[in-house]
Amino acid sequence: MPVALLLLLLLPGKILLLVPFAPTSLPWEPVCVCAAVCPGVAASTQVCSYQDVLEHLNLTADSSAFRLTRPVLDHRRPTVVQLDIILSAILAVTEKTQTFIPFVWTLMTWTNERISWDPERFCGIRELSVPKSLLWKPDLFIYEMIHKHETATTPYYFMSYNGNVYSEQVMKLVSTCQMDLHKFPFDTQRCNITVGSAIHCVKEMRFIPFSNSTRATQFSREVMLTQGDWDFLQLMVTSRNFSFKDQQWEQIIYTFTMKRRPLLHIINFLLPVLFFLFLDLASFFISDHRGEKLGFKVTVLLAMSVLLLILNDILPSTSNKTPLIATYCIVIFGLMLLSLLEAILVTYLVDLAPPESVGLKEDKQEEAKADAWDGEDRQTSSSSVCRVTTCETEQELLPMAEQVIGADSPESRVTLLILEELRKLQNAVKEQLSGREEGRKCLQWASRINKAFFIFYLAAVSLFLSFIFIEWMR
Repeated sequence: MPVALLLLLLLPGKILLLVPFAPTSLPWEPVCVCAAVCPGVAASTQVCSYQDVLEHLNLTADSSAFRLTRPVLDHRRPTVVQLDIILSAILAVTEKTQTFIPFVWTLMTWTNERISWDPERFCGIRELSVPKSLLWKPDLFIYEMIHKHETATTPYYFMSYNGNVYSEQVMKLVSTCQMDLHKFPFDTQRCNITVGSAIHCVKEMRFIPFSNSTRATQFSREVMLTQGDWDFLQLMVTSRNFSFKDQQWEQIIYTFTMKRRPLLHIINFLLPVLFFLFLDLASFFISDHRGEKLGFKVTVLLAMSVLLLILNDILPSTSNKTPLIATYCIVIFGLMLLSLLEAILVTYLVDLAPPESVGLKEDKQEEAKADAWDGEDRQTSSSSVCRVTTCETEQELLPMAEQVIGADSPESRVTLLILEELRKLQNAVKEQLSGREEGRKCLQWASRINKAFFIFYLAAVSLFLSFIFIEWMR
């Protein structure tokens, strides 16, 4: 009885099946059957590497054709560079030195016409990375940059089969920025980063923004890491051409718009100045003749001077417009200085009055508060005494003196001495009364000046603060 034998032979992509056919035929007849093979048993594919692509392009470290000249086959054809700059962080904005330090993410792509390969010949490889030293790169020049960035750069480029070369890099820029500090600390700043070529004109190189302003702003907000004391508002992308030496040059301008967060400056500077102003206003309720008012105003003025030193460290030495915060401090400092001069004048007028007038004024005020009726009686008695001493005594002493001088006796001499003493006492009383009258006038003038200046001071402060805050918020 014949024995059926089965033999499987594996071939690339096929299975060869050998089966017995008939006794009279050949012992074995090969039959070829095609079948679907699972991946584990799949036919072997072609093995490729990135080095095969580089060898095909002849792109090696010794090859200088890819990095020495602009990568075009016709020199009349410009190289188009697509550029995108995305704001990743606002590191610092220094008003004193007018510098803007952002952390940006740059994306750049251009076409190298010497690079091309068929992905089908190299196992579907469509792109690969190569060291930057092997390829030509555009001379990207930032006009506002004043310091070389210290960020580690990416050492590779990505290139595709159709010749497109991609470059991604993060950069820390230290650039100049002309700031408008008129409304500091409620200001909005706009800083530019202008990108262009240093040696290639429009005929040789074109710069095209990869993203418009809306897309760049949205992408910057998505990748923003930190903003510091600022709120990022917008990233505007514009292009412009300028002429130099009969040639056209192209630039892309990225304008970063940001608004300052004023809370820190309000707490550390604006509110303390306002508090010192209120303290100076409260000093009008301190008594003028004791001396504490003058010392208090001098102390407040010195504290204000210390805050002005802090302002000097913030604002730049030159500016197109006077900052409102400088006007705010100077005017308040001037009002405090006028208040100090007024206090000196009032203190001088108070010192001109005799101490008895000042003491009498205080005694009258205290007695009026304690007992008004008792004070009226004292004032009536004192006025009657004054009338007797000034009027009646003067009329009676002169005839008596004439009579005593005409008589020559021991009693008359004693009477004459008494009359001399009374005349001296009369003169002293007159001087004292006249001094009190002058003291009352000085005190009245001091009180009037104090009240008038307080009304002027309060009105000036109210109007100025209203004006300055309206200007800040407009």
